[in-house]
Amino acid sequence: MQLRLDAADRLVELVEERRGPVVAEEAARRLFALRQAPVALARSLLADVVEADARLAWSGDNVALARPPGVDLLLEEATYVVVDLETTGLRPGSSRICEIGAVRVRGFELEATFETLVDPGMPLGPGVSALTGLSDRQLRGAPVAAAAVHRFLAFAGDAVLVAHNARFDLAFLDRETERLTGSRIASPVVDTVPLARRLLAGRVPGASLAQLSHFLGTSVQPCHRALPDAQATAEVLLALIGLAQERGARTVADLVTLAATRTRRVWDKRHLAAGAPPRPGVYLFRDRNEQVLYVGRARDLRARLRSYFRSERQRPAVEAALGAVERIEWRLAGSELEAALEELRLIRELRPPANARVTRPDRYVWLRSRGDAVVASAQPTAFGPIRSRRRAQLAARALRADELERPSAALPRLRRRLAELADARRFEDAARLRDRLAALEQVCRELQRLRSVHAVRRCLVVPAVEPGHARALFVAGGRVAAVRTLPPGGGAHLEAEAGLAAARRALAADEPGDLDELFLVGTFLRRPPPELAVVPLEKQAILAAARRVTAPVARGQLRGGSQRLPQRPRGR
Repeated sequence: MQLRLDAADRLVELVEERRGPVVAEEAARRLFALRQAPVALARSLLADVVEADARLAWSGDNVALARPPGVDLLLEEATYVVVDLETTGLRPGSSRICEIGAVRVRGFELEATFETLVDPGMPLGPGVSALTGLSDRQLRGAPVAAAAVHRFLAFAGDAVLVAHNARFDLAFLDRETERLTGSRIASPVVDTVPLARRLLAGRVPGASLAQLSHFLGTSVQPCHRALPDAQATAEVLLALIGLAQERGARTVADLVTLAATRTRRVWDKRHLAAGAPPRPGVYLFRDRNEQVLYVGRARDLRARLRSYFRSERQRPAVEAALGAVERIEWRLAGSELEAALEELRLIRELRPPANARVTRPDRYVWLRSRGDAVVASAQPTAFGPIRSRRRAQLAARALRADELERPSAALPRLRRRLAELADARRFEDAARLRDRLAALEQVCRELQRLRSVHAVRRCLVVPAVEPGHARALFVAGGRVAAVRTLPPGGGAHLEAEAGLAAARRALAADEPGDLDELFLVGTFLRRPPPELAVVPLEKQAILAAARRVTAPVARGQLRGGSQRLPQRPRGR
């Protein structure tokens, strides 16, 4: 089934690339790597793929994109079903639906609602529970995904489906629909994210559901629960349809066209991403002179690289890099964590022009007292390191020497002073103090975060690129003390002991570590991906974690295999 879904995705991309029907012989050659494919053989090879996917249809002996039913309806005559899902994570293969909410809109009026909890068959995890307010106890005994999706499909009927970030919700629904019916959802789909970006360009800072709800004044506020979010999206949809009609949209097809991602000039370069595997790694954009323009990382290289050519414009520096790129190089990693560390190393080493500026450890500064004042200094103290020299200097000007021990204690005094300056109409002085206050607030947050990660004494174990091997990162003393590869068999004991020895040396040392690297590890500790095991600095715990993350089922989970383990999700 998964092979057929992948083949359908590639075939849709091929038809979109040709911007019209593709002859069956060429499609079969591209999909199945054949030298020759007579039309009869090509049609028989492609039959299962085309007939099982609602996006595709035969046009004689050509493969074309199907025209969904209902797209020719007038906007006021169409029925819309606005849907929202809550899930245990971000990936349809390894994560599960835990709640479905939907609203049916007919005649531009909210007609009916649909709501059901779903038993995902796996723990929610603290991140999702905190985000949604759902608990494993609430979901126990709820319908399983197949039954819940079957009920939703009956509710939706042949209506136009609408979702905010529709690719996310439809990926989960398509997966369950494929299991139920053998094919994907055939209804036309409207995504309110690109539709809002097109119709409200320059009027709202972003296109998140919360931002649009606030801007348009919806009566229901989104709260990361399925039905309220669907109701808020329905109100957003009605407002956007009104704006679309002002632009001349009359039919559902016109609305779908407005919501479609705009074709960009870099579309013609998407072949550069061909062959990228759906695995973690780093990628490098190179120009015609082989100079590196941009370095990035991805949990799924294939999906990430494709997104550059299928999405809206990137930030200006990355868009310029896409315009000049002639070759994309990718390097596999065993996990997203290793990819992130390798990305940081490459950015520092290569200094690609399209990457945001990355601070260098030799430019860190610390706060220290000098007489009655506080200054930013390259001399290490207990108050740092701080990555931004400018921010540290502004924060230092806001502090007195007696406040250095507790910088946050100065914030109330500074806020009172700011109000006094504003009341006295001393606006220039108030502006200077405002900037210093903002810098001090950021520095206080950074120092608090630094203290938290500096206290970490853990080993992070992830799969390595080599099958059966694991990578162990030993974090202690405010640094990544060692990174060791744990091979299968007795060699893992020696590597674990070497890493533990390095961790003990780091605890005894009194030197600042790599702050960017430490903060990066901290983000994975706060929201660990499924393949990451975090264990104490104990040899047996480390070896047990290595065996766990390198088990065949865990490797299938990371690479998109059919077998899955219950895993800790990353919140939506």
